[in-house]
Amino acid sequence: MPELKLALPLVRAAIVVAMLMPAVAQPAAGTTCKATAYLTLDTGHMGPAEEIAAILRKHDVRATFFLANEKTRRGDTTLDPAWAAFWKARADEGHAFGSHTWRHWYFRQDTGDKVSYVPWGAKTGETLDQQAVCAELRKSEDAFRAMTGRGFDGLWRAPGGKLTANASRFAAACGFRHVAWSPAGFSGDELPSEKYPADRLIKDQLAAIRDGDILLWHLGIWSRKEPLYPRLDDLIAGLKARGFCFARITDHPQWKR
Repeated sequence: MPELKLALPLVRAAIVVAMLMPAVAQPAAGTTCKATAYLTLDTGHMGPAEEIAAILRKHDVRATFFLANEKTRRGDTTLDPAWAAFWKARADEGHAFGSHTWRHWYFRQDTGDKVSYVPWGAKTGETLDQQAVCAELRKSEDAFRAMTGRGFDGLWRAPGGKLTANASRFAAACGFRHVAWSPAGFSGDELPSEKYPADRLIKDQLAAIRDGDILLWHLGIWSRKEPLYPRLDDLIAGLKARGFCFARITDHPQWKR
């Protein structure tokens, strides 16, 4: 059948093109894509990790994960090999990934050609040069690659969003571009639920988020009594109803390769 032989290369080409297309979640049925939001998720205690992954699958959303080696509720850490199945599944789903450092300390102050790197709540820590900053970012990537067979996407996020000129310059020199978040996209999942109830936070975000905004959520927060993560379902549905699509940071014009 010569027609079939001629058609096969075209079919294969179409499959390759489809695989290379950006993974963009479409808006609610009956609406058109009027805007794009970029959902990002930082590691946390990982208690709701599987539930959050299920919400993303439900809405066919591809997000961007920023990974640090943080303590989890079950007593290990987020980049322990015991989490290999979880991270491999997220990689297979087509999400994007970046470094959130290894120890999840905070960049505080530049001194000469170095930067101070301090644990949460501490007054002193370490002073890092460019080589040490790159090692801190790459250690997370190496652990992720060992579990999934792929590296990060040249992205990173400073813990707490605390960035200095030297930290930014050092990271860029070893191939990591910094990604912050939009003020309207801050979920508030770290805020005390007594003062910031879930209904209020989701209502405010649905009203404030605009085209191109980067959203920040966490895979578990230790301090908040009323977890916010179940309401991610409502936020995604509400934004889709407004005509939003969802895409990865690697699809964003500023970070697209």
